[in-house]
Amino acid sequence: MKHGKKNARRYIVAASIGALLSAGVATGAYAGTAAEPSAPAYQPEMVQALAETLGVSEKAAVERLDREARERDRFAELRKHRVDTLGAFFTADGSLVVNAADAGAAKEVRAAGLKARVPERGEDELDRIKAQLDAKALKSAPAGVSAWSVDLASDTVTVEVNGASDAATRSFLRAAKSNGDAVRVIKGQEKLETQAVVPPGSRMTFNGYLCSVGYGAKDRSGRQVLVTAGHCIEDLPALAYNGTRFAKGTHTRFALGTRSVDMGIATVDAGHSIGLDITTYGRAGTVPVKGSKRAPSGAALCKSGQTTGWTCGKVGSYNVSVTYTDQNGGPDTVVTGLASSSVCTQGGDSGGAYVSGDQAQGLTSGGPMNQRCTGQVNSPGSSYFQPLNDALAYYGLTLNTK
Repeated sequence: MKHGKKNARRYIVAASIGALLSAGVATGAYAGTAAEPSAPAYQPEMVQALAETLGVSEKAAVERLDREARERDRFAELRKHRVDTLGAFFTADGSLVVNAADAGAAKEVRAAGLKARVPERGEDELDRIKAQLDAKALKSAPAGVSAWSVDLASDTVTVEVNGASDAATRSFLRAAKSNGDAVRVIKGQEKLETQAVVPPGSRMTFNGYLCSVGYGAKDRSGRQVLVTAGHCIEDLPALAYNGTRFAKGTHTRFALGTRSVDMGIATVDAGHSIGLDITTYGRAGTVPVKGSKRAPSGAALCKSGQTTGWTCGKVGSYNVSVTYTDQNGGPDTVVTGLASSSVCTQGGDSGGAYVSGDQAQGLTSGGPMNQRCTGQVNSPGSSYFQPLNDALAYYGLTLNTK
């Protein structure tokens, strides 16, 4: 580490006080019991929260979750049968639109019962443009650019700027605008930060500091690990729950001021395990983790976090890059590989668990520095999360599920 211990702890603490997965770390068997065959498909309390967020009836919320699940499965089948698609996204009304490479592919998409369009560019070309911008930003972090991402709905790479003007930012924006209408610039955004505060009552501690618990998984040799945001365990500390050590940080891809990906893992000590239910802080009971199928852009999404509790919204974009500002005066950090959402978060939510239906989606990474949520489930706001499946694939892990 090039930066001081104080900064490192500030970043870690920032990240880790997010929501606990399940009731926290359980000793021995996993917490929770398997659902009875007659149990409803979704937690009633979660349906209620989602209905409030979307402004619809609970019946309509269940119908939307069911429809999204069916359409995700149909899209997965299309890809399995190698239909030439260029990504997909949910519209505001909850319909899945599939980008087809040509008229022939569009016909196959419609035959599967999904909406189709043939975009001017599509996911592959937009990913190429964004990769060029990533390479430029990683040479010199653009402080005035909060985030840049592939937006399938608008068929553009969207660049969000916060008003700061430095040489790296000006150079980045020139490169972005050279792509013409393939890049869309949005002004008036806030600077971003990893969400780092030290609230009392956190469920995970190390060396007098506070963190939070994320998802449980196992590696190729069967060892149990904790999956979390990388900046939560930047210094690879020993982790304790209720005063008892339960895990030790082993790997992170986050480092202040350098090219980073916000994922990391800790090995869980023998005799301990990570629960299989996500706590909703009394708003929606507990939510079982039954898998990690990635929800397309526009899908309904909720997250659990220590500071703001249970908040809901929608998935924004994947393949998002951001510039994080260190409040302790450290260097800016460019983080790639994130996803955006309209879920409200604040400092201390980092590491919180995102879920769509009963499918785990990711871990809180960061959000706008001055954002304040209303305390309601449907608080307006935004946030960025580390997609869980990317972390599982990178570290060769299998998610623990019910």
